[in-house]
This record gives sequence, structure tokens and C-alpha cells, in this order.
Amino acid sequence: MAYQNIDGVRVWGTPDEGALVQARMCAQTGNVVQTLLMADHHKGYSQPIGGVVAYDGQISPSGVGYDIACGNKAARTRLLAEDIKPKLANIMDEIARKISFGMGRVNNEKVDHELFDDPDWAVYKELGKQEHDKLKTLAQNQLGTVGSGNHFVDLFEEVGTGRLWIANHFGSRGFGHKTASGFINLVSGREFLASAPGEKMDQPPLLLDLNSELGDMYYRAMKLAGRYAYAGRDYVIRQVLAILGAQADFEVHNHHNYAWKEMHNGKEVVVVRKGATPSAPGQIGFIGGSMGDISVIVKGKDSKENEEAYYSTVHGAGRIMSRTQAAGRMNWKTRTRSGGKISTAQMMEAVRAFGVELRGAGTDESPFVYRKLQEVLDAHAETIEVMHVLKPIGVCMAGANEFDPYKD
Repeated sequence: MAYQNIDGVRVWGTPDEGALVQARMCAQTGNVVQTLLMADHHKGYSQPIGGVVAYDGQISPSGVGYDIACGNKAARTRLLAEDIKPKLANIMDEIARKISFGMGRVNNEKVDHELFDDPDWAVYKELGKQEHDKLKTLAQNQLGTVGSGNHFVDLFEEVGTGRLWIANHFGSRGFGHKTASGFINLVSGREFLASAPGEKMDQPPLLLDLNSELGDMYYRAMKLAGRYAYAGRDYVIRQVLAILGAQADFEVHNHHNYAWKEMHNGKEVVVVRKGATPSAPGQIGFIGGSMGDISVIVKGKDSKENEEAYYSTVHGAGRIMSRTQAAGRMNWKTRTRSGGKISTAQMMEAVRAFGVELRGAGTDESPFVYRKLQEVLDAHAETIEVMHVLKPIGVCMAGANEFDPYKD
């Protein structure tokens, strides 16, 4: 098997000690069936990013995290990338103008969606009228906005065929963040709408019994946030297809910050994946690299190792440099940064050399802060099959100095 068993934690790739400390803590807290680290793992809040924990009858709001249902959607168009390259700069300008990027942004146009009639909004009514009205209004205003951090809208050229693909990466935005912080507040004895609790990176995971009232409410709210994230990513893909005047003939859509009820070893468990892509046999997923690297469409293998991975794989290349290390510390009064290891000039030179038309992004998202995607894919070679290799030609993200508490 390609993984190591370290103190009962199944670890793919090179172990990161900080993430391993968190994984050990997760393994020792609650009704844990198995704890795993995917090859792109690094430290996160409570549960490491790239971490997977399977529970017996429990769910972890801190494990799912603040960006509930963060994930990806990719769509293959019937166009060839070569055909749009002469006007790529104008297309990227239009994507940046038409789609709303950044913290706290609302959509440029109000989006009506059947989701807002979903019966699970009753969860928020049970919490109180103020909670329901505030979160529903926020969700309606932000549907189809992308946020900042590592969230993106990209255009890709498929290696070998030249086909043009679109992909995006974001989650449930402010609605998901306030849902997560609200339930974490309730577990900690605070009001739902209190400020988000201070994040102690290495604190034990917060757990709820699924058969408890609060556990059932969180599970329903999480699923609603998941449907909301799907609706947002669908909306953005439609926007980009309209800009291109194109249609999609193949789509891939998945969460990687979420909890699923699944059968493993003949027993139903709750699998909490934070920064990990589901990879059941035949299941298709999108895994993104950096703006200077490939991304891939993968399919889960019917293998013993994939079974032992609880049908989980990487969600990206994995950070090797923190945001502060890369970009420096931000002075929000002067809107300037200092002390970063990566300069804007270095980032732009690397991106141009890779043939990418870039809009937005800071040096904390530059290619230098991530592993090479192929390295982590190789560590999972017995669990996933690469179906399509995609090379970015256009990348659009929020601007360098955007503050966003919803990024991972």
C-alpha cells in the first residue's frame, strides 16, 4: 500500500508534522472509526486540510469547517482553446467584470432560485426569526459570487485534444460561514449570531451526535449549504458559457469540505472530508493545481487501497508556504504588505511563462506556494485514474488585497 500507518492515522504522501499532530488529536476525540491524511495535507482549523475522519454516529462542524461545501465544478465546451486565444484577454476582462469576486460581495443581479423555497430553511426558523431572515437574505444576495483566497474561475486547454474547459472553485460563501460559526457558537454555549469564535488551530474537533436535536439541525443546515454551493457554481459556469457563446457537453461537480453518510466495511459511518475529494469507484471529480500547473479530472478506482482510503483523495496540490510567508503581513489601515517571500514580479513572470492570462490574485496564491500536483497524484495512483489533464490559459481571482474570512 502507498500509505503509511502512523499512530493509527493512514497517511499518503510526505507527512507534515503540524497536520499529523491535528490528525492524531482528531483520532482521539469522539467515536472515531478511522482518521486519514491525503497527500496534499497541511494544517487547518482543528481538522487538517486534506484530512478525513470517519465517525460512528457523530458529525463535526469544525471538521467540515467554515467554508461548508467548498468544491469545484468543471465543464467541457465544444470549443477549441486555440479558437479563443486571440481574444483571451478580452474574455478574461469580461469574466472579471461580470462575475463578482471578493469578500462580502453581492451579486450584480438578483438571482431567483428554487433553493430559497427549500423546506430545510425551517432549521433557521427554529433558531429564531432574526437568524432565519439574516442568513436567507445574505444567501440570496451572494448566490453566484466567488469570494477570494484560493477561489477562482479558470479557462483550461485539455492536453491532447485542445478542448476548452471552464472550472470554478468556491463554497457557500457568507451563508455557509455564518452557519458554521453559528453552530460552533451553540456548541460552545454562545448565541448563534455571536461573532465567530477565535480560531485556535490545534483545538480538538467539536462534535455533535447525529441523533441529537442540534446534530440533526446542523446536518440539515449543512446539506442546505451544500445545495446552495452547487447552485452558485452552476450559476457561474452558466455565466462564463454565455460570455463564450458556448455549450457544455460534459460536467463534473463535487464538494470537498463536507460530511457524507456512507457505508464502509458493512457499517454506516459519517465521513467528514476537509479538503478531500470523494473518489468512490467510478466517481468523477475535479482536482485543481496552482495557476502555474495542471488540473485534472479523475475517476475513483475499484481497488483495495481506495477502499482503505475511505474512497477519498486529494482536492488540490497542497500548500507548502503559508499566506503570510508568501505575501507578508497586511496592514489594513494602509492596505500594504511587508515581509513576503514572493514578489508580484516573480509571480507574474512565472504565470506568463506558463502561458496564463491572469486577472486578480495575490502572491499568496502564486505557483511557488503549492506542491506540484503530479506529486500528490502519484501518491494516490492506486486509488484514482486521471481521465483528462487540463492546462490553465486564463485565471480570474479576487484582487491581491482582498480580506476574506471564508477562504480556506
